[in-house]
Amino acid sequence: MHKNLGEQLTIDDMARIAMFSKFHFSRTFRAETGMSPGRFLSALRLEAAKRLLLSTALSVADISNRVGYSSVGTFSTRFKAAVGVAPTVYRATGGHTAWRAVQSPGGQGRGSSTVSGHISFPVPAWNAPVFVGLFPDVVPQGAPVRCAELRGPGNYLLEDVPNGVWHVLACSAVPAGEPDGPEDEAAPPLRLVGGSGPLAVGPGLGRASADMLLRRAESFDPPVLVALAPVAEAERVIPVAS
Repeated sequence: MHKNLGEQLTIDDMARIAMFSKFHFSRTFRAETGMSPGRFLSALRLEAAKRLLLSTALSVADISNRVGYSSVGTFSTRFKAAVGVAPTVYRATGGHTAWRAVQSPGGQGRGSSTVSGHISFPVPAWNAPVFVGLFPDVVPQGAPVRCAELRGPGNYLLEDVPNGVWHVLACSAVPAGEPDGPEDEAAPPLRLVGGSGPLAVGPGLGRASADMLLRRAESFDPPVLVALAPVAEAERVIPVAS
């Protein structure tokens, strides 16, 4: 998938390469990644589109074609659904969206519950901004229901959480120069991910809690597509009462 984003790959193609039946391949792939092969491929294409929007002057139509979409309309619709903003907005904002400035994120009403916890890094000496958000699915895509941007690992608090069943997902990127981090200054940051859930939130359920130890992302981890707030706008770590 990584090497053939612009090709029209089908489930049959991928199953044949893996030497599985189509149904066994799909079941095994979903068990490994948490999503179907087709959705995973779409996520990789949109991740590549995000990079091209920020690093090139290619038009949205050219980018959509380069990452395997024959229709720019379909590409734009899927990009906005997964990233949370349209391709043109993503490029204009430099890839950042301050979700706390968006009224009723995720299209959900206000609630009276909270979700809190502590986020740790696999190497205690590491320090980098952390995004933590509440999503209806196991994949951090689209506008978060609620979110916080922390300056580093520590406590988080999500307030006014609507009733429902949610997944808490967090991510960070450790830059070069950190202990055991990327040594090459030109190397991309080391991606860290973590999640917890499903968490049921609602009357009588009490305050939901989810501590997370982030880990290094692997090749089978789906890309984080949601547009993240710029580091300069990240909030201070929010103390959570015990």
